[in-house]
Parts: sequence; C-alpha cells; structure tokens
Amino acid sequence: MAHLTQNPADKERFICLYPVYINSKKTLAEGRRIPSEKAVENPSCTEIRDVLTAAGMNVYMENKMHPREWNRDVQFRGRVRVQLKQEDGKLCQEKFSSRKAVMIYVAEMIPKLKTRTQKSGGGDTSSQQGEGGKKSKKKKK
Repeated sequence: MAHLTQNPADKERFICLYPVYINSKKTLAEGRRIPSEKAVENPSCTEIRDVLTAAGMNVYMENKMHPREWNRDVQFRGRVRVQLKQEDGKLCQEKFSSRKAVMIYVAEMIPKLKTRTQKSGGGDTSSQQGEGGKKSKKKKK
C-alpha cells in the first residue's frame, strides 16, 4: 500500500467533514457526530469551507456523498477536507486538536455567517414541527 502516505500534509491525510456530521436535523444513526444541541440546521459544504477558511485552515472541497445520505440533492452533496497537522506532525492550529474539535467549532460559527443571519427572520421555530411522525413505524406481521 505504497499510495497511502504517513505525511499529514498530504491531501489524502486531511480529515473529512461531511455536512451530515453537524446537521441537527439528522440522528446519530443517520450520521450526526456531535450533540444535537451543538449542531446546526442543514449546514452546507460551502458554509463549512467558509468558516474554516476564515479560521485560517487549509481546506478544500470534494464532490462526494455521505454513504448514509439518502437525499441526492445538490445541497446535501459535498465533503470538506481539512488539514489538521503539518508535515512534522504538529497541529496546524492548537484549538483544532481533533476532528471533533473542528466539528464543534464549525457548528458554532455557521449560525454567525452573514448568509445565515440575513436569511432567518426569527421564523425558524415553526419549521421544527411536523417532524415527529416518522419514528412510529412498526413492522406489520
């Protein structure tokens, strides 16, 4: 397996972040990786990229799908790769010591983006209803 490198600065060694990981609308089974109270509603790849670029991280986007994402919509497509460590193995930034730290930071910062603050006119409380009818599926015998 000579193609896999140990060099953390190689693009293949960057960590992958799918929007699903920080989506408050997803369950853990659907791929969410952080607590729902810290997560963001329907984040996009461009938002993740913008936040991490603003934080000074080395980031690039890929046109990939999360395996558990059933919705093939363009808005759910994409994956962001982030460089956590430099070539010598040191962290690029101390505050991003792990994948989870990056996810939580991104989830905190996305609601503060200009695109988010302008769109929501305080009417996002009504959008949370109508979601509860999905869980009560029982198998018919």
